[in-house]
Amino acid sequence: MTAGTALERTRSAAQRQAAAFLFALATVAQAAPFYDESVVRAPVAEGARRVLIDVTVFRPKSAGPFPLVVLSHGSPRSAEDRRLDGRQRLVGQAEPFLAMGYAVLVPTRRGYGESGGEWAESYGLCRDPDYYAAGLASARDIRAAVDAVRGAPWADTRRIVLAGQSAGGFGSVAAAASSFEGLVGVVNFAGGRGSRGPDDVCGEEKLVEAMARYGRASRVPELWLYSENDRFFGPALVRRMVHAFVASGGDAQFVRAPPVGLDGHAYFARAMDDWAPRVGAFLQRVVPRP
Repeated sequence: MTAGTALERTRSAAQRQAAAFLFALATVAQAAPFYDESVVRAPVAEGARRVLIDVTVFRPKSAGPFPLVVLSHGSPRSAEDRRLDGRQRLVGQAEPFLAMGYAVLVPTRRGYGESGGEWAESYGLCRDPDYYAAGLASARDIRAAVDAVRGAPWADTRRIVLAGQSAGGFGSVAAAASSFEGLVGVVNFAGGRGSRGPDDVCGEEKLVEAMARYGRASRVPELWLYSENDRFFGPALVRRMVHAFVASGGDAQFVRAPPVGLDGHAYFARAMDDWAPRVGAFLQRVVPRP
């Protein structure tokens, strides 16, 4: 068998697997509603006080307990837009995880929607951004969402996956860089901070340095997916972030995802048919059976 023939067979097998996964997902979705939605309020310490953030909870209607996916939203470039979307739900992106048998938590972090508290994720001045600290601030809210359901009979908090897009992906990587009971993996969709405009990121080197610091402390496998035409975090910067994370000890599988429209930063929202099978395969590998 030639190398070309083997490659074609591998591609065909991958395409068949993706098609089967999407057919199954569509079949489940057509039988809606196949999940329940509720809201919990998670306390987060903010200085001397505690504030409450909204956490949307999706649970399959089947019997639990369910492993958890914490799905974290991004951050708009404009400060005025942070409160506009209200409680984050990310329904379309949650459904593939629900179809795989996971419960999904979607925290609306401090300073967004109707959650309490002030926006905590500032990285400071563009000329000297502190991305490392900003990511840890996001991580506190992500951790709070999980702590709010620990002890619930439907939640299997021995099997937790953090997933998020843009600032939410960055915060998920940050959260995995400290002790996190039950955490088994991270899915990072176009994670980063500091995008001021297309192909314009404040202090790129500081972003790379933050990823290196997170990599040194990370102890779970991660899947990083970035579209090749992402205009928030372009391919050259992404390669540097991946290299820094892995070279410092992190375990990240990188996927250069196909382009999406005019800006691949929309990959998470608009290319579920591409990412869902990739993520499903990763979860099968890293999430232990009950």
